[in-house]
Amino acid sequence: MIVLKVDPLNPEIDLIRKAAEVIKSGGLVAFPTETVYGLGGNAFDPKAAEKVFKAKRRPMDNPLIVHIADLNQLEEVSVEVPPEVLDFAQRVWPGPLTFILKRNPKVPLETTGGLDTVAVRMPAHPIALQLIRESGVPIAAPSANLATKPSPTLAEHVIQDLDGSVDVVIDGGETFFGVESTIINLTVAPPVLLRPGPFTVEELNSLLGEIVVPREVTEGGQFSVALAPGMKYKHYAPSKPLYLVEKKSIFKEVVKTLRQRKRVAALCSQETCEDVEEPKIILGTSENLYTVAKNLFKSFRELDSMDVEMGVMEPFPEKGIGLAIMNRAKKASAHMIIHSVEEARQIAGN
Repeated sequence: MIVLKVDPLNPEIDLIRKAAEVIKSGGLVAFPTETVYGLGGNAFDPKAAEKVFKAKRRPMDNPLIVHIADLNQLEEVSVEVPPEVLDFAQRVWPGPLTFILKRNPKVPLETTGGLDTVAVRMPAHPIALQLIRESGVPIAAPSANLATKPSPTLAEHVIQDLDGSVDVVIDGGETFFGVESTIINLTVAPPVLLRPGPFTVEELNSLLGEIVVPREVTEGGQFSVALAPGMKYKHYAPSKPLYLVEKKSIFKEVVKTLRQRKRVAALCSQETCEDVEEPKIILGTSENLYTVAKNLFKSFRELDSMDVEMGVMEPFPEKGIGLAIMNRAKKASAHMIIHSVEEARQIAGN
């Protein structure tokens, strides 16, 4: 495995071309986007797609997101794109928003998880865009982590999970948003939100009008069919048990109760953590939940490195980016939610 240190704002073209040659030859390259690091291969190469699934130990029916660098490539990966969708794409791309569209047969079923739809987006990161351009093909890229593990926001996370399974890692520093892109199904009317992310429901409503937000999104549940990543399987989870507290008002008391018998790390906002003893992990500030989103997966990995038995996480309002934070937290905790101090007392006694 080769690690290339690349300037995230002004990518060195010679280094990007080295990575692009790997994509052209059917190899795998991990690279930063504005959301998380992706594990990329040629989207038109079924063998490259299979390599991605194998490296991640990912179920083959869990589709890959196809990344493009300009709107001309949209016609290469999808068909029957309505004019209003093209207009929408021009307004929101590059950015952390993935569309579900009808698949162009040029994109193999191996890339789409056997579906006749394709997940596609244009990332807002200079390295990602330059890599796609220099490769000359769209790049199919899920997050560059082992399946079920927290998504990587640093190159070190990629190396921890995939050392020996990827040809090149482009180290472009920490990603900006820290959670994966928003995914919306545009093959139906009204559009359906499949995964919340940095592009919020409120922003989508302002641009598209009505959109459907299924219960599986708000409750962090699993869909029966995965039209896009993050819909069907366990995701984002640390190795150690993670509990999510239902109400912020009882969080500190729940932590104290659990600590009577358990070694517990508290995952909380800067404001809440001020009154919580160590061990604790500061997620960010409640005054700007984008800071919490940016640190979320990194915090899950930090939890695994601590000498504790479990983590307990503070809840956040499920609006704006908070919906994405709580969606990931519910999945990462396997829906182990503490509803009361009495319930915490029972868990501590086990």
